[in-house]
Amino acid sequence: MITAFVLLEAEVDRISEVAEAVAGLEGVVETYSVTGRYDLILKVKAARNEDLADIVAGSIGRVGGIRRSETVIAFRSYASQVLDAGFAYGQDAE
Repeated sequence: MITAFVLLEAEVDRISEVAEAVAGLEGVVETYSVTGRYDLILKVKAARNEDLADIVAGSIGRVGGIRRSETVIAFRSYASQVLDAGFAYGQDAE
């Protein structure tokens, strides 16, 4: 499974509208409003690169109110390792 993050800059008065539209698209598994250069960050999952292209260029790219986007593909996830280390913090090693 391919995981990608799509960073979106939206028209200021349409951020909520864009967020609701993209959150309901197939392949978009999480949608966040954020501070900084972009307004929204989407977590997208797809089985193949071709599917990812369809989601990003086909589905997300057709949502009105998006001014700019950037897509980054994840190589590896460290989330579970970070969580495991956090829960073990302060525990004595046996």
